[in-house]
Amino acid sequence: MTAGVANLTEFTRAAVLAAVRAFDPFDAANDPHGEHDFSVVAVAPVRKFWKIDAYYRMVTFASLKAGNPAVTIQVLTVMLAEEW
Repeated sequence: MTAGVANLTEFTRAAVLAAVRAFDPFDAANDPHGEHDFSVVAVAPVRKFWKIDAYYRMVTFASLKAGNPAVTIQVLTVMLAEEW
C-alpha cells in the first residue's frame, strides 16, 4: 500500500482492503483488455485505486509472461486516486 493508504484510519484502511479483496465485477467497461489488473473502489469519501504489476522473479523488469508463476511474481498496490 502507498503512504496515503497507510495513513488512513485503521477502520478506513481495513474497509479499503476488504473492498479490494471482494472486488469482482470486471466487465468490458472497466477491464477492456481482460487483464483484471486495475480497478477503483469507493470507500469513505475518497476513491482508491488498486493495480497489479507483473515482474520477472528478480523484480527488475516487467514480465511479459504475467500468467506464468514459474518466472513471474505479481505485486498488488493499493493507492489513493491522487497518488496515481
